[in-house]
Amino acid sequence: MTYPERFARRLRLPADDRSPAAARAAVRAVLTEAGLTELLDETLLLTTELATNGVVHAGTDINLTVAADPIGVRVTVTDYRSGGIDPMDTAMPEVTAEGGRGLLLVDRFASSWGTTHDQTGKSIWFRIDRDPDARPATRPDPDAAVEAHLPDLGQLAALLTVAPAIQSRLPVDQIVTELLARCHDATAAAGGAIEYDAGDGAGAQILAKFGDVGTVAVAVPLPLTAPACGKLMLAGQAEPNWRPLAELVAERIALAIQIDRMRTDEQRRSGWLTYLAEAGELLAHSLEEHLTVALIPQLIVPQLGRWAAVHLTGDGGDLRLASLTHAEEAELEHLRGKLDAAAPALAAALATDGWTGMELPVPRGLDGIAVPLSARGATIGVLTVGKHVERQHSSEERAVVADLAKRSALALDNARIHAERQAVANELQAALMPGSLPDVAGVSFAAEYLPATARRLPGSGPGPASGTEVGGDFYDATELADHRLWVAIGDVCGKGAQAAAVTGVVRDVLRVMARDGRPLPRALELLNATLLEQPGDMRYATIASALLDRGADGSLNATLCLSGHEKPLLLRADGETAWVGREGTAVGLFPDVKVNPEEVRLDAGDALVFFTDGVTERRDGAAMYGHERIERAVRDAAGKGARQIATALLESVEAFSPESPRDDIAILVVRCDPS
Repeated sequence: MTYPERFARRLRLPADDRSPAAARAAVRAVLTEAGLTELLDETLLLTTELATNGVVHAGTDINLTVAADPIGVRVTVTDYRSGGIDPMDTAMPEVTAEGGRGLLLVDRFASSWGTTHDQTGKSIWFRIDRDPDARPATRPDPDAAVEAHLPDLGQLAALLTVAPAIQSRLPVDQIVTELLARCHDATAAAGGAIEYDAGDGAGAQILAKFGDVGTVAVAVPLPLTAPACGKLMLAGQAEPNWRPLAELVAERIALAIQIDRMRTDEQRRSGWLTYLAEAGELLAHSLEEHLTVALIPQLIVPQLGRWAAVHLTGDGGDLRLASLTHAEEAELEHLRGKLDAAAPALAAALATDGWTGMELPVPRGLDGIAVPLSARGATIGVLTVGKHVERQHSSEERAVVADLAKRSALALDNARIHAERQAVANELQAALMPGSLPDVAGVSFAAEYLPATARRLPGSGPGPASGTEVGGDFYDATELADHRLWVAIGDVCGKGAQAAAVTGVVRDVLRVMARDGRPLPRALELLNATLLEQPGDMRYATIASALLDRGADGSLNATLCLSGHEKPLLLRADGETAWVGREGTAVGLFPDVKVNPEEVRLDAGDALVFFTDGVTERRDGAAMYGHERIERAVRDAAGKGARQIATALLESVEAFSPESPRDDIAILVVRCDPS
């Protein structure tokens, strides 16, 4: 079917502000006559952009051609500025003016589009096709068309409805511009503008404007939720229907702004929730108090203020500045001085009943908010945050700061609890180890101890390393009254307080029995009976113990008993190695224990290397450290002192895997020194 010529318009429009409105009127007439009103919103939007760009930026008259057919409409806008449209040429920004929207909008909404150019001018055309699945609109009878009457309010209300497809893809300022342009179409006002104040202290701004708004004929407030406000203004010779039309437009514009504000607020709230979740995760992973204190200001700046600081309470209730940061590093020292001076005022506010913070309680020089750091019913400090450069904190930001202060206080309290627990564990672990190893002529001792999950530089010597669990491994050595030497190393089942209690029993009973002169087999039998009498299950231990006698020739004779423990390694001065000892029964498991003493001789330069299963069972993936690596690790230290041997083994064990130890590591070396 061929559409008649009346479904096409060709206009020559002058280079002034009225031409876009005339172009829109031509488009509306063609689409209404052709029964393509479902394409009206998109076609009007694109025509407005291209006509405005041609008139305002090309600065020439424009030709407009609008042609409809059964499936769509084609619009061509031609200006008469010479020169081509080269994507690499400076002419392109002119075509895509108004923030680069022109061709971007065409590309977004048009079914197809293109450009042509010659020496006299350039044209941009676009085509919008109707949805083939949509129900065809009834084409009006051309003979029944009524010429040039002003629409009534019902028709105007229909014109003010922006299609959802456009509304969902355009920012609010472009939706407002489109609504104001439709108001211009219906009123032919000489000028118009939308003034908007978000109520955030930034002041009023013009969202959209056309023509000259010198003398305002009609001003209608935008029905917005406080504190936002605004108004629609029309200039020119007012007609009777301007005010009701302006009120309709104002309501539609206010609705678009409110929807955009709700969408923006939701996105902002979602962003703050994500920020708080990530900050909380970072704080939860920090169990060192000084690291947590240093982290808190870093999380706040610059998102919530130009600077931030943490004051912590001391034993006397006074406040000390613990950490701070500033967006401008050069301002740090100046800020530090002000915060030190503000500490007494903060402490006084903190001591006031019911003080919940927010306004910074200092006379002058600091502008921001302060929030107490409280956790588990105790106040441990104050968080202060400086205001932004150009504005105070919003109510939403204050709520975020208060939430972050709660998370920070809890993280600090957790770090303090962890530090106290670690200190208790270290003290208890130290109490289970000998204060020092015997200093005996002709015999040297060395020990290394590393609790599970702890890291320490190899060679740091015996004693506990940092950790929060008391390990079950122990070692001991002492000189007896008859000048013999007694040594032991063991591994108690479990960890924590229960393992510590069993470790104390094992170590003390063995030491007392040895000093009482009991033979090692008898001492182990009595220890076994003692452990069986202890309440609870799984209270057993593996032990390697030895009594050492010094021979007249300077050698050492060791009576070695293994109670379910690893065999020690005999390292000869020349590098030869041998695993020595005979297996026996672990203590604390059965009423009867099997003890198999074995005599071992150490000549000058020889060493006996004891260790717990944390050494052999150290893992790197599926591989275990094992016994062969022990031999290789200590062989290079053969003939050297006990300290070098113990250090070499610990270094090798730690280097075997990048992970922290999963089990306690204890090493004890006894060496027969040359006279």
